[in-house]
Amino acid sequence: MQAISNPPETISYFSKELSWLSFNERVLQEAKDKNNPIIERMRFLGIFSNNLDEFFRVRVADVKRRVLLNNLSDANFDADEALLANINKKVLELGKKFNVVHQHILKDLAQHNIYVAQPSELSDFHLTWLQQFFQDQVLPQMSPMLLTENKDYSDNINDTMTYFFVQMLGEKQHHALLEIPTDRVERFVQMPPEKSKRHKTIVMLDDVVQYFIADVFKSFFNFDSIEGYAIKLTRDAEYNLDNEIEEGLLDKMSKGLKQRLYAEPVRLVYDQTMPEEMLKVMKKRLGVTHQDALIPGGRYRNFRDFISFPNVGRKNLENAPLQPLQSSAFNAHSSVFKAISERDILLYYPYHTFNHMLEYVRQAAFDPKVTQIKINIYRVANRSRLISSLLSAVKNGKKITVMVELKARFDEQNNIEWAKLLSEAGIKVMVGIPALKVHSKLCVIHRKEKGKIVKYAHIGTGNFHEKTARIYTDFSLFTKHNEICNECDSVFKFIESSYRPFHFEHLMISPVNARDRILDLIDKEVRNAEQGKIARITIKVNNLVDKQLIDKLYFAARHGVKIRIILRGMCSLVPGLPRFSDNIKVISIVDRFLEHPRVMVFENNGDPQVFISSADWMTRNLDHRVEVAVPIYDESLKRIILDILELQFRDRSKARLIDAEQKNLYVRRGNRKKIRSQIAIYDYLKKYENHKTV
Repeated sequence: MQAISNPPETISYFSKELSWLSFNERVLQEAKDKNNPIIERMRFLGIFSNNLDEFFRVRVADVKRRVLLNNLSDANFDADEALLANINKKVLELGKKFNVVHQHILKDLAQHNIYVAQPSELSDFHLTWLQQFFQDQVLPQMSPMLLTENKDYSDNINDTMTYFFVQMLGEKQHHALLEIPTDRVERFVQMPPEKSKRHKTIVMLDDVVQYFIADVFKSFFNFDSIEGYAIKLTRDAEYNLDNEIEEGLLDKMSKGLKQRLYAEPVRLVYDQTMPEEMLKVMKKRLGVTHQDALIPGGRYRNFRDFISFPNVGRKNLENAPLQPLQSSAFNAHSSVFKAISERDILLYYPYHTFNHMLEYVRQAAFDPKVTQIKINIYRVANRSRLISSLLSAVKNGKKITVMVELKARFDEQNNIEWAKLLSEAGIKVMVGIPALKVHSKLCVIHRKEKGKIVKYAHIGTGNFHEKTARIYTDFSLFTKHNEICNECDSVFKFIESSYRPFHFEHLMISPVNARDRILDLIDKEVRNAEQGKIARITIKVNNLVDKQLIDKLYFAARHGVKIRIILRGMCSLVPGLPRFSDNIKVISIVDRFLEHPRVMVFENNGDPQVFISSADWMTRNLDHRVEVAVPIYDESLKRIILDILELQFRDRSKARLIDAEQKNLYVRRGNRKKIRSQIAIYDYLKKYENHKTV
């Protein structure tokens, strides 16, 4: 984008889809970065691939639906077609970079005596072992799908799995689909040691199947030659829920999930070495249309499994674990309620242990003074200790209310099962408001103290999920602030009776007052700038795509407000345009932990107002979800958040500058110290918890 000398009357925005691809390119940069341990680099390839799968299932599917609806009067067909073409172009470009990075990683692994080998490269000893492994472990899991003429087989494909498209040539020609059973057999097959224990060999299950593919079919078909090439189909993740009143929401959700199994394909990735004639047959058998993204790729599909690529070498080939920190505020007291009664407590995962949150619910489950627990569930672990505590609590006579969000994308089936389990145990289960997802992270506990009910509240930016709390950065606030706790309680009442009027003085609640409060706070900074006062805004979000808020930030920047933004994913705002957005600086940090918290800081002429929130700056989060932002009133906790943000803005290792061209250039170090913010934050919090001067 060219620089402009005058501020434009209107401004174009970055496409959120192309901006998202720019984010995933930052993930690919981590795989390329030789400063990262080699095993972590391979895992970043898995993260990149998993991200791309979800991108096609959700965002590309949405664009495709708009293209297919081009006959509607308000459709913008030309723009959507152009966007789809640009997406496919960028995906192909990233695919080529991905393949190059993958080859470099394989070579670098070999430098550490770790070899990802083809079966044809193995010794006789290993090949004999592998053949027996195939016969014993793999072949019993194989169930080919034979393809005949004039039928679309795409409905029979599970889009979480990889398949081989198989062609057998002889007197007759036969085709089949063969699922690679990665859900039942380990994807990374480790060869037994032959001579040197230092020499580690891994063979991909895909390659094992391809090498022995004739053994699957030879008992039933006569053929002169057989070939198999990996393919992967990605479907539209959306589904429709009808409005039949007599049908319960659980049944509707189950029906909707079944629809997803047969949803339209939006991407077909295939081994680019597949012969042209075979490719034509495959397209016909799978009903691929010109709107589908037909993408040639490398040898392997389902690269997302590489998130779990095993470290068969030395420990230094992956990141050394950071021991989760204990909260000195919690540990100084015999119960979580005594600790919170003394002062508000702030935790920052994964630097702090998530056990404190689990202990908050566990103690409430058997504390004789606790009468009631209310909690939101959006995503939880498969074997959730938190759920176990809630089940114990109801047995102990506590009144339990659990808001389970059934529409949490890709966790719908899990949440349906949790809802049934909790309900059967006698827990009051709410499944939300039909038009709104409940995305807030609340847990309110009622406790009888000196004859009165006293409330405690947890308000967070992340899910109550033991596993993701080890890899996502998120804030948790624990408070006994009477008015905040009462307002948190009112959120549950709003979810249950959204038609009733509710007033929130302290909390920002989507869709009740959050948008208006944010706009007012930005306007206040504009007035301060116009009066010559200190005027700054600092935002940390996952995604920034809401055009009204972006326009308000542009407006504030033109009126002298200094704006700094840390974001992880999509950014439709264009920073750095002279006289228009040159007061706006945007950075993105991609490192070993996934940056997930949402934070807002309004300078307020030297008395910063600080909020943590569950909501991104997206229209869906502000208008179509129940979200909660809470002000941080404790000055020492406010200082922790401000210091953490400053460490991130000083990052000269993993921070990228988001510019008008989305080049993803690293922030220049200059003569500054090379700070890696995630490590610096851990050190900072460790000193804080040890009561040292920070």
